[in-house]
Amino acid sequence: MRGKVWAAVTQAFKMPMALIRRMISNLISRVLMSTLPSPKMSAQTITDCNRRKMVVGLGNPGMNGSRHSVGMAVLTTLAERLGAPDSWRSDRQVSGEVIVTQLQDIQLVLLRPKLLMNINGVSVAKAASKYLISPEHIFLIHDELDKPLGKFGIKHGGSARGHNGVRSCVDCLHTDVMPRLRVGIGRPSGKTSVDRYVLGRFSQEEQNVLDSVMKQSVDVLLTYITDSQPQTSPAEGRRASRKNKSRTPSPPQDTTDEQKQS
Repeated sequence: MRGKVWAAVTQAFKMPMALIRRMISNLISRVLMSTLPSPKMSAQTITDCNRRKMVVGLGNPGMNGSRHSVGMAVLTTLAERLGAPDSWRSDRQVSGEVIVTQLQDIQLVLLRPKLLMNINGVSVAKAASKYLISPEHIFLIHDELDKPLGKFGIKHGGSARGHNGVRSCVDCLHTDVMPRLRVGIGRPSGKTSVDRYVLGRFSQEEQNVLDSVMKQSVDVLLTYITDSQPQTSPAEGRRASRKNKSRTPSPPQDTTDEQKQS
């Protein structure tokens, strides 16, 4: 028995650190997802949920101003645009902060997870369960290394492309259909590691560029949310089979809605 335990420990140390971190994140997510909030069902609730959407700012709580939490910064700008900057309320049932507001005939739920980026999906899945929002009506806002600072774009579902927060959402919702607003932060220069770079804060010059980007990206996001056309198609994202818990990856769909700050 001791030999088997030692062999398992030895094998664990040989595994890549990124894989170990993901395994730990998955384990934590399963524990936190063991109890989902139960929505109050009524005829009116069922009718309303068809006009309900959610926007999520991915990031790390308490790390405002960091590159990795730029999704939360854009969400804050959206709340200001909707006239509800001081309406955030903590909701333990969804492990996050929430605003419920109205946008034309749409009931809009804004969510700031209070969990670490790698398990943001737990908060998103809990909120989706509580407010009866289907994944195709959940908009994720997140940082994007593969876009330079000053650019942003909308992606219609597909893989997480290495983003841990998006991957957590895909894992917890069992689908990759969620549309995303990807805000460019660029890649680090020199020998700076990606981890250190994304957790770092924007310089004053970068913040000036970002301020303009956030305003423009909110304009695009509001237009996208209120668009009467279907947000996704079967080719842009597939719901996972709940029978085997596996996901069928979808071809990435990056639209021509990419914008550049002028």
